[in-house]
Amino acid sequence: MHRSVYISIIIVSIVLGLMASIQVRYMSAGEIVLPRGSEQELTMEKRLLTKDIELLREETIDLHAKIEEAGKGHSEAEVAMLSEFAKISSYAGLTDLTGQGVKVIINVKPDDEYQPGKYPVKDTDLLKIINDLRGAGAEAISVNEQRILATSEIRESGRHINVNLVRLAPPYVITAIGNSTTLKSSLEIKYGIIEDLQERGLSVTVENSDNVFVPAFSGTLRFDFATPTQEGG
Repeated sequence: MHRSVYISIIIVSIVLGLMASIQVRYMSAGEIVLPRGSEQELTMEKRLLTKDIELLREETIDLHAKIEEAGKGHSEAEVAMLSEFAKISSYAGLTDLTGQGVKVIINVKPDDEYQPGKYPVKDTDLLKIINDLRGAGAEAISVNEQRILATSEIRESGRHINVNLVRLAPPYVITAIGNSTTLKSSLEIKYGIIEDLQERGLSVTVENSDNVFVPAFSGTLRFDFATPTQEGG
């Protein structure tokens, strides 16, 4: 698209240069004293030059219109490209998102938090909640503001849980964007994960919200072995 615009601009410049050159030649010719027998020939040349100038003006107008159209097409293509980029960034977890959803807060009793050998909240508990939310159609999930991606690692580390290699501690706040009613129901089903956590003495609340915030992934994404394939290859 850029190339066609540049070519059009060059053509317009050439046309305008020719017009200027013709006008200069015509004006210069008018200052030359010619024999009387050349008047008819000069008149004919003047008519031809006038016709050429008019044709060049029409061509210039047409080229300007094509340039404007090309610029408009370029702007539309750029808008479409930026829109697609924003969509891909959202799907990849690289953009802050807001929307209706749920907030799950898991807390422990002060005595349990520091009791030796006792780990009230396990990494598998967070994984079960995340899987239930995904199964219910959650579009974005975070744990203590750590965005959950397909590559996110959730693992116990002593009395804490690491998410995306970031050390987290209670209370664990899980936010998810999606149909708030569906998400809440999926977690509160009988014999589900929420009931199991409460039976273990944990404080668990599930709140509906019309404005849940899920932050973008803040870590580093990299592929050591995977590479994109050529389309059709």
